Amino acid sequence: MKKSFLFISCEEAKHICDKSQYGEATGWERIKLAIRLSWCRVTRAYSNRNNKLTDVVKNAEIECLKNDERKKIKQQFEQELMKHQ
Repeated sequence: MKKSFLFISCEEAKHICDKSQYGEATGWERIKLAIRLSWCRVTRAYSNRNNKLTDVVKNAEIECLKNDERKKIKQQFEQELMKHQ
């Protein structure tokens, strides 16, 4: 068995990590990623940051302006701008 069969580069591990978060990684890719994570600090740190970012985005409570609110604010801004010109 070749060494490159199980061991992947850091870049490939990052790509698999991204795919894994979206459920697109195959079982074999997840195994190779787990092997890489067991000994590579850089990949492990990337994976941890990626997981934290995903959790923050999933749990974010973002409230955006509705279109009518946005139009109203824009009109008010334009009116105030016209007053000062």
